[in-house]
Amino acid sequence: MVALPNYEVYAIRYATRDGTRAEHFIGGDPHDTPMPMDYFIWVIVGAGRHYVVDLGYTAEMAAQRKRQFLRCPAESLGLLGLSAETTEDVILTHLHYDHVGNAHKFPKARFHLQDKEMTYATGRHMRYPFFAGGFECEDVVGMVRLNFKGRVEFHDGEAELAPGISLHRMGGHTAGLQVVRVHTQRGWMVLASDASHYYEHFQKNRLFTIAYRLDDMIQAYRKIERLAASPDHIIPGHDPLVMQLYPAPTPQLAGIVARLDVEPRQGTMHSGT
Repeated sequence: MVALPNYEVYAIRYATRDGTRAEHFIGGDPHDTPMPMDYFIWVIVGAGRHYVVDLGYTAEMAAQRKRQFLRCPAESLGLLGLSAETTEDVILTHLHYDHVGNAHKFPKARFHLQDKEMTYATGRHMRYPFFAGGFECEDVVGMVRLNFKGRVEFHDGEAELAPGISLHRMGGHTAGLQVVRVHTQRGWMVLASDASHYYEHFQKNRLFTIAYRLDDMIQAYRKIERLAASPDHIIPGHDPLVMQLYPAPTPQLAGIVARLDVEPRQGTMHSGT
């Protein structure tokens, strides 16, 4: 058997917002305490190339949606010696505004997306604000235009992008939400994105408030647990704990970039009270 590459994996924090626990769980929460939300893109590096996972949003979108914008996600690739201009592969976990907003800054990339996500984002549900609220029309239209240019690579369920990197459709949060499984020096890791916004969602079987199908959302927790080497190998999509648990690649990048393919710091991987 050929040995799989061990990839380096990074999270780049590009924005944040204040929030409360009640906002993040269906049914609310008895503890009316702050629960801030961070926004990340992720980068996979190894075997002579790199993959960008999700694209974040722009400063203009941050102002529109009242988020605290920290840095441009595309420009932040330079912190790792990479650039949007030379990136060839972008994995889009789904098409919500905070995951697809900078596609125009990646001129050479092909974009990996699930069939069901494009169908959902351009289909009948978008006439209803409950489902459409997480999408920006221009972002979705932009992806349609890229498809007409032959730059969207569609996947139906599970797909291997390269030895040691695979995509897995989860659904739940959106119809075509996908996660990324990556082989690293510490074992198989899952970049869960919004399959689990916080550690607490999959740890305690709590459900996030933006959902397409609740049954798929909770079953996604079991799927990502099976895909990962352990619960400590699951990286949630918006939990500020990620930046506390994993070290920066250099001291200068503390609070900005976290390296995820190394062992986390000692401490609880739990965002609840």
